[in-house]
Amino acid sequence: MKKIKLMNKIAAVGTDIFDRAEYEIGADLPLENADAVMVRSAALHDTVFPPCMLAIARCGAGVNNIPVEKCAEKGIVVFNTPGANANGVKELTVCALALASRDIAGGIMWASSLTGDVAAQVEKGKSAFGGVEFAGKTLGVIGLGAIGGQVANTALALGMKVLGFDPYLTVDAAWNLSGGIGHAKSLDEIYAAADYITLHVPAVAANRGMINRESIAKMKDGVRILNITMGNPYFNPHVNRPFSHGAYEPPEHPLVGVKRVLDGTAELKKAVPGMALISSAVSFLGVCAPHVTAAYIENGAFDFAGFGRTIFAYPDFARDILEHGGMEKNKICICCSKCTEIMRKPGGTPGCVIRDKDVYLPIYNKLCKE
Repeated sequence: MKKIKLMNKIAAVGTDIFDRAEYEIGADLPLENADAVMVRSAALHDTVFPPCMLAIARCGAGVNNIPVEKCAEKGIVVFNTPGANANGVKELTVCALALASRDIAGGIMWASSLTGDVAAQVEKGKSAFGGVEFAGKTLGVIGLGAIGGQVANTALALGMKVLGFDPYLTVDAAWNLSGGIGHAKSLDEIYAAADYITLHVPAVAANRGMINRESIAKMKDGVRILNITMGNPYFNPHVNRPFSHGAYEPPEHPLVGVKRVLDGTAELKKAVPGMALISSAVSFLGVCAPHVTAAYIENGAFDFAGFGRTIFAYPDFARDILEHGGMEKNKICICCSKCTEIMRKPGGTPGCVIRDKDVYLPIYNKLCKE
């Protein structure tokens, strides 16, 4: 009987096809006795494969989490299942198009903080979360395989102009593309024309760092970049920072970055204990900020917590912390970055577009039109 170890949870539709009289399948099987492995996202680069290992099946397209060269040396066959999740990833990409076009997440956070006459407040403040329609805009699709091809076809059906680039496009994949999809002969052609760029390429060495300072400089101001790939072609240190060609969503959850800042400040405090340190990035913690920073300060990680943009949204936050032991949810900064936008625009002024909308929302809307 052949033994197949599951390195991740695999849907029954993928495991039920095996005859249990011939195959034993499970996550609890010891790897040293396994004849084969089925894997989704688990990293296998540091895994020691037993001599009995015959094959590794990747449930998906990319194989960057598998040491392919090492497997080849050992005679272990590695194969993937391209297209198995293509429709699901396509739908997530369409979702990302909407999220990149309108501040839906910020609107949800703002709406959840409202009290009292919610309908009136929504009517008055909803324009702060407006955006653009992607119909009529140009989408550049980099990679036209099983997923990228479906994304291109769907975007065309949604009224977008679509340019595709894929130097390795197969005949079968080309037959599946709609006739209205334009053929870009280079990445530079995509960069120059696209209002949105979506990446559907494998995380191989040739693609790492594809989106970097030089490529962004060739793009339109305000371009929206979508990355629903396994692995990351971004040059992370650049994309995580503000840049004159627009703001981009970082490829990690903001709280991961917040923890890195807090822990980094703590390490600096250990190295230079006599220096008074102020930690930043705490506004992202919302109502938890006073408690989290108090714990860090109590443990000697730093001396002060800098609330930065919170002062625009919630000028009396410090008094509320001292007198009431916390901050009010409907006053906190929601970290939508509109204060940053309004400051950077010519003629702009610092202020909270959300909490002081009577003053700053008209200014914000005027500057956006200009």
